[in-house]
Amino acid sequence: MDDHQQFAADCAKEVQAQADDAEFRQLSRAWMDRAQQLRYSYHFEWMGRPIIQYPTDILAMQELMWRIQPDLVIETGIARGGSLIFYASMMQMLGRGEVLGIDIDIRAHNREAIESHPMASRIRMIEGSSLDATIVAQAAAAAEGKKVMVVLDSNHTHEHVLGELERYAPLTSPGSYCVVMDTVVEDMPASLFGDRPWAPGDNPKTAVHAWLKTHPEFEIDHAMDAKLAVSVAPHGYLRRRA
Repeated sequence: MDDHQQFAADCAKEVQAQADDAEFRQLSRAWMDRAQQLRYSYHFEWMGRPIIQYPTDILAMQELMWRIQPDLVIETGIARGGSLIFYASMMQMLGRGEVLGIDIDIRAHNREAIESHPMASRIRMIEGSSLDATIVAQAAAAAEGKKVMVVLDSNHTHEHVLGELERYAPLTSPGSYCVVMDTVVEDMPASLFGDRPWAPGDNPKTAVHAWLKTHPEFEIDHAMDAKLAVSVAPHGYLRRRA
C-alpha cells in the first residue's frame, strides 16, 4: 500500500468514527439549526457571486466533479448565479464542458452579472419552469452524448422535486451523480421555514425516498453524508450505478 492509499484508508476509518459518534452528530444537527436561523449559507461568494451553499457542500461538489470529469452540469435553480459560476470555473480547470442553468425567473440584474462574468463562456441559461416539457427537451438535447451531472436546487416541495427527479435524473450518466439540495429541510424544525411552501414532511428528502423506491439504478452515497456531517443535502447525493 503506497502513501496515498494509506492516507485514504486512514481517512475512511476516521470518517466512520465520526459517523458513529452520537455526540458529534447531535452537535452538528444543533449547529445547523442555529445556522439556518442566522442565514449562514447566504454569506459566501464564489468569484464575486453569492453561492448560497455550505462550504462543505461546495467542497463535496468539487471532489465529485474532479472524480467524474463531466462534460455538462445541469442545475435547476439559478438564484444569484454563484453555483453556476462555481461549476463553470471547475469546467474551466478541467479544460472542457459547460453548465446549463434553468430557472423559472432569471432576474435581469442576476442575468447581467452572470453573462458579464469571466466564466460566462461556459454557461448557458434557460428561463422557464424546470418541469415544462419544452425546457426538459432542451436539457435532454444538451445532454445527448455527454457525461452529465445533475443538480436539483429550485422549488423544494415534495411534488416539484419528485417531478424534477423523474425528468432530470435519467440524464445523469452511469457512475455520475444527481445531487438533490436542501434535503435537510426534513431534519429541521418547521418553524425555521416561515411561510415557505416546503417543511418537514414535504421537501426534497421525502421526494428522494419516494422516488428511489422505483429507481434502483440510483443509490444514496451514505459515505458522503458521513464525511460531510454538516450538509444541506443529507441523502441527496445520489449516485447512478455504473
